[in-house]
Amino acid sequence: MQLDQATVEQLREWEAELAGQYQAIVAKQLNLDVTRGKPSAEQLSLSDTLDGVLEGQYITDNGTDTRNYGGIDGITEAKRLGADLMGVPSSNILVGGNASLTLMYQTVLTAHHFGLTGPDSAWKNGPAPKVICPVPGYDRHFTVCEQLGIEMITVPMTATGPDMDAVEALIKADNSIRGMWCVPKYSNPTGVVYSDETVDRIAQLGKIAHADFRVLWDNAYAVHDLNSDGPELASVFDACAKHGTDNTVIQFASTSKITHAGAGVAFMAASDANLAGIKKFLSASTIGPDKVNQLRHAQFLPNRAALMTHMQKHAELLQPRFDAVLTALDSAFSGTDLGSWETPQGGYFVSFDTRPGCAKETVRLAAEAGVKLTPAGATFPYGDDPNDCNIRIAPSVPSVEEVVGAMEVFVTCVKLASVRQALSQQ
Repeated sequence: MQLDQATVEQLREWEAELAGQYQAIVAKQLNLDVTRGKPSAEQLSLSDTLDGVLEGQYITDNGTDTRNYGGIDGITEAKRLGADLMGVPSSNILVGGNASLTLMYQTVLTAHHFGLTGPDSAWKNGPAPKVICPVPGYDRHFTVCEQLGIEMITVPMTATGPDMDAVEALIKADNSIRGMWCVPKYSNPTGVVYSDETVDRIAQLGKIAHADFRVLWDNAYAVHDLNSDGPELASVFDACAKHGTDNTVIQFASTSKITHAGAGVAFMAASDANLAGIKKFLSASTIGPDKVNQLRHAQFLPNRAALMTHMQKHAELLQPRFDAVLTALDSAFSGTDLGSWETPQGGYFVSFDTRPGCAKETVRLAAEAGVKLTPAGATFPYGDDPNDCNIRIAPSVPSVEEVVGAMEVFVTCVKLASVRQALSQQ
């Protein structure tokens, strides 16, 4: 099906055929949800032995009683787990509660209102701050900035990461830019892994940006490969050390999609100066994190080998679901001009671009047919996709059979929305 080469008669024939297929799907009264990248119940069950793993032993190797107050930056054992996950020295790790999003919000809040390196470094004290957002990107990052009143500027995501020419040009031209969001491995939603060159150029941004500029490096999918030969992500920590820009990048990760999503452990990796700023903020807002849960995780995943063996079990559950999505897209759209998509090697999403102007209609049609999709525009700041084309598909929660059913609906809706748009333009 090539819409740009179709006659009006062909378009009308296709529309009638697709409308019939669509009505048959609507009649099935489906109720499927591919909106959020959550672990399935099967994945969560992989970590159920967390319950009781301590066997009543709550004391850490250095004698800390994890049942009590204190330890604002986490226990030593959990820092080792964070170091295994993030590939940085454990001395540069801060361990928090269950959500890395909380640490990210607290970091941006601290940078904006209080300053990471003292009151004079607070973003609010200078011109109205701006943050660079590669798009399509992660909606919750955008929500953090929107709630704090921080303006977002978009740059395109390429096959090797953010368009670094655009990023560097913006920073050189605008001294009010104070940050940039990044999901460097299996980027949400495209699945892109930043190239070595991109990582190195990001590490060098501290040489051209304002002193208070920070890259918010959300490495949510650091170990979430779908197969054993997944691509390696270059170490931004090492790159910053090489270029003398240690304060530029603050890294985040968590076990939210590794163990129990609502009861995991979050990590931050940062320079001594940045950690000091965060700990000053935390000391006024909390008595300390859940150290019992930190110890549970440290014993459940005692080393890198145990972590990677555990992640292989996740991959075995996720791979068939991704295969179902990609097989459906390939079968329906290869050789057509109806859309394009990435083939991720890990992470939790598949990003699909419809023809310009068709994403919202596709999502609407799918909803009426009983399939919930992430709202069109959610992968752009303020929910505004200027081309109305990007749709994020999250196949992890439904069963493989349900993913197959959801994709049958999806491809039909894409085709119907596209044909109807082409007819309206005749």
